[in-house]
Amino acid sequence: MPHSHAVAWLDFKEAHVFRFSPDDVQKERIQAHTPFRKVHHKAGAIGAGHAHSDSEFFKQIAEALHGATEWLLVGPGHAKNDFLHHIEAHDPALKESLAAVEPMDHPTDGQLIESARAFFKAADRMRPNSPAVPGQSPA
Repeated sequence: MPHSHAVAWLDFKEAHVFRFSPDDVQKERIQAHTPFRKVHHKAGAIGAGHAHSDSEFFKQIAEALHGATEWLLVGPGHAKNDFLHHIEAHDPALKESLAAVEPMDHPTDGQLIESARAFFKAADRMRPNSPAVPGQSPA
């Protein structure tokens, strides 16, 4: 069975992408090419004090997620939001399969998979299973 769900946890240093099915998990770890360094804004300084996003890093994460029916984007800080803006601009098809964006500190791999499976199990329960509802005739 193909891995239909995925979860991507990322910060500005690395990403952990898990593709999973009910009984299998595949993990990919992607290192940033230009890891984030804290930039402090000083009064009177020119610029906003933000580091530039690593587009090659974001491109590799997107490639690891392609083919997933649905995926979840999680992580601490602003990296997940920057990645979201990247896919909105460069990979709208991937954006369409995004189920949710949620904050998440630094979980272990096991905690991340457990959380993602729980998310998709709950999301799947909220969707109608079929057009026919018990006790009603099909329209």
